[in-house]
Amino acid sequence: MLLSIKAHLLYTAMQPTDLLLQIEPFSNDVQQVHTTEIRFGGALEQSEIIGEEGLGTRRWVQTDKQFECEFQAEVAVSRSAQSIDSLSSTPRIAIPGEVVKYLLPSRYCHPEQFLEFVSTQFGDQTGGALVGAMCDWVKRSFTYDAGASILGDTATDSFQKLAGVCRDYAHILITLVRAAGIPARFVSVYAPDVKPQDFHAVAEVYLNGAWHLVDPTGMAEPTDMVCICVGRDAADTPFITSYGLMNLEEQTVEVFRN
Repeated sequence: MLLSIKAHLLYTAMQPTDLLLQIEPFSNDVQQVHTTEIRFGGALEQSEIIGEEGLGTRRWVQTDKQFECEFQAEVAVSRSAQSIDSLSSTPRIAIPGEVVKYLLPSRYCHPEQFLEFVSTQFGDQTGGALVGAMCDWVKRSFTYDAGASILGDTATDSFQKLAGVCRDYAHILITLVRAAGIPARFVSVYAPDVKPQDFHAVAEVYLNGAWHLVDPTGMAEPTDMVCICVGRDAADTPFITSYGLMNLEEQTVEVFRN
C-alpha cells in the first residue's frame, strides 16, 4: 500500500519561539518512506533529534512571529492484516526491560484505577482475545465528540464522560490493557480514512513478544497506518510543542491511497 501524505501548519506568535515538531514518519521493516519534503516559513534555525524508542524524528525549530510548515511524503506500508485475537500474552518474566515502562502508570493513563473494572468486565479472557474485547467495548461505549474532550483529560476523565476524540480512545484502551498486565503504548499515525482528517492516535499492544497496532475508534486498519512516533501516552507524542504562546491560524492533514 502506497500512501501520499500532505500536512500544512500555520501559527503566529507575539515573539520568536522555540518549537519541537514531530510530524515525519519513520522507516522500518513494515513501512518505508520513499520520498519526503519539509519546508518552513519563518524558521530561523532548526536541528533534528531522535524520537522516543529511537523511532522517528523530533525537530527543534526556532521560529519568528509566524511559523509555517509544509510537509509531504510517500510511504509504502507492508504491514499484515493479522488478527490479534489468537495471540498470547508475553509472560511477564519474559518482558524486556525497555518494554516494562509501558505496563506502568503515566501522565494520562492510570491503570491502577481500573483493576476492578477490568476484572469484572472482561473476566477470564487473556492475550489478544482480551485486548480485542477491550477494543470492542471502547468502540461500543464511547461517542466520538471533539466538544467533550479537553487538553488535560486523563483516561479516567474520558471513562467518566464516555466521549472524546482519538487521543482519548487511545488513552482508555492503553489504560485498560495495562490494568490487565499487558504492555501498551501510544502511537501517532497518518491514515487515509480518519474523519475528520488529522494527526491520528492509536494504541500498540505487546503480545507474543512483538508490538501490534490497534485503533479503538475503528477508523484505521494497521495495513493503512503510517507511524510517526510512539510514547507512553500523548505527553510523549505531540505533533507540535511550543515553548512560547502561539495561535493556530490554519492546519490541514491529507492522506491518500495511491
